[in-house]
Amino acid sequence: MTKKSTKSTAKAAAPAPAEVSKMNKTQLVEQVAEQTNLTKKQADEAISAMLDIVVGALKEGKNVGLPGLGTLSVKETAARTGVKPGTTEKIQIPAGKKVAFKVATTLKGTL
Repeated sequence: MTKKSTKSTAKAAAPAPAEVSKMNKTQLVEQVAEQTNLTKKQADEAISAMLDIVVGALKEGKNVGLPGLGTLSVKETAARTGVKPGTTEKIQIPAGKKVAFKVATTLKGTL
């Protein structure tokens, strides 16, 4: 009787991907209402007003600092040549703008 070498063919278990969850506006409104003793309607109006102000400031090209969270800013993108998906046709992508977010160091340290 000969002994066969048994190599472990089991691969190291890869960690399961973290379940991605998302907080929607309704859930945000509920939590703000609970923590501030505002009604849900008042909390919704306050959050909507804040978001309108942030969007307005970004449209004007201003940076928006959110203490403890980070900074939103508008960045210019350069015109460039790209390739059309599914074909090899080269296309010209025009210059534009994008919103960038830089995480606050205090938040980065706690994640």
